[in-house]
Amino acid sequence: MQNENNISKIGINNQNIIENKELNIWEALIPVIVLMLFLAYNIFFASGELFGEYSNQIILLIGGIVAAAVGFYNKVSFSTMLTEIWENLKSVFIPISILFLVGALAGTWLVSGVIPAMVYYGLQVLSPEIFLPASVIIAAVISIATGSSWTTSATVGIALVGIGSALGISPGMIAGAVISGAYFGDKMSPLSDTTNLAPAMAGTDLFTHIRYMSITTVPTVIITLIVFAIFSANIDTSGNADISNLLKTIATTFTITPWLFLVPATVIALILLKTKPLIALGTGVLLAAIFAFMFQPIILDNLSSSKITSIINAILSDTQINTDNEKLNDLFAAGGMKGMLWTIYLITCAMIFGGIMDGIGALARITRALLSIATSIFGLFASTIISCLGLNAIASDQYLAIVIPGKMFKKAYQDKGLAPENLSRTLEDSGTVTSVLIPWNTCGAYQSGVLGVGVAEYFVYAIFNWLSPFTTLLFAALNIKIRQITKL
Repeated sequence: MQNENNISKIGINNQNIIENKELNIWEALIPVIVLMLFLAYNIFFASGELFGEYSNQIILLIGGIVAAAVGFYNKVSFSTMLTEIWENLKSVFIPISILFLVGALAGTWLVSGVIPAMVYYGLQVLSPEIFLPASVIIAAVISIATGSSWTTSATVGIALVGIGSALGISPGMIAGAVISGAYFGDKMSPLSDTTNLAPAMAGTDLFTHIRYMSITTVPTVIITLIVFAIFSANIDTSGNADISNLLKTIATTFTITPWLFLVPATVIALILLKTKPLIALGTGVLLAAIFAFMFQPIILDNLSSSKITSIINAILSDTQINTDNEKLNDLFAAGGMKGMLWTIYLITCAMIFGGIMDGIGALARITRALLSIATSIFGLFASTIISCLGLNAIASDQYLAIVIPGKMFKKAYQDKGLAPENLSRTLEDSGTVTSVLIPWNTCGAYQSGVLGVGVAEYFVYAIFNWLSPFTTLLFAALNIKIRQITKL
């Protein structure tokens, strides 16, 4: 989904899956059980503050220590674990760099007036009655075009959250709509790395995979749109009078002009031209800084004694632009690169835990246990989905949630006489889209950090994402469009 020159960048086709015959299933599950117990206690009894602000990060490290102890008991060397941790950390170097740039982007797009302009014009075009389904469609179109749910959230996603918040719509609802549309587009785009990865693991071709995946994906997104249309029709918003006041406040605080849209348009154009995301986002930061000098000199003067200092602060740290409207004050705030540190720490700790679990052979052992109980066709689909969901939570990485089940289950699908696109579709329906529902997964951490909405807030509203695995199971249970291997 990061779309960084696709699969070869992370060496995914040569992914080394470590198996440890000394490790039994109960030993493999010990770190998982410890992790889940700590997380549950933190959520339900400690209000998320068991170890302070960085509770989830510390809990992941505790899980990693327990996993390492299990590994030592089973004669796994420290160097093997370190190697897997390093491989995991290398795989998220680009995503972490993107996160830093997204933080800088949010800050510079605020002080340059790009985000206020998006909100200003968006308030006039997107009415509350159509806002949520429109957000799904807009995010889907951008994601299909770019092949990246991450780019979609970092551009139109931020704007839609701002517009919807100004209209009085719950940020959780807006984020859920954006994420639903972004992941639908990501799944259906031939430019997406996970859409290329799933058929590569299953042994089918890209366009057969996309066509076959549409059988479950299209009904799921239609249901999503219907639900959001119902939500939009019943939302109690602030009303036209308040919107008029919001527009007036934005226009008096910033210089609002359509020229500001050149910045996001340039970023999206660069992505469409297959420019590396780091270059595209970096260009967005640079252009926004230039536009800030051109269009918002008063804002820069008010933020600091030096315009350059104001730009640097917007890139690196907190920026707050105060207006006479409390709702806009909450909206016109950005954390810069500093605001992304919590998310980056979470991803780093998750990669350490996942690396140790992979290094001791626990991930492969748990997947093999699931494979052994898949005696029927429905059981095979269910085991694949559970494996993908589990690896998204345990390994904290959507790539491993596609690669490991893809490699482990490939022969089982062949033995059942099932065409490989059954496996590739199931990997996407359960591995790709559910990654964003796990707070410590790279995707969940990224979307939460970029959109400024916690996973717990948008989870229920990310309808497309949690509904997709159920759709796949339903089709399997009813034997709908389950393609058999064609015999020549």
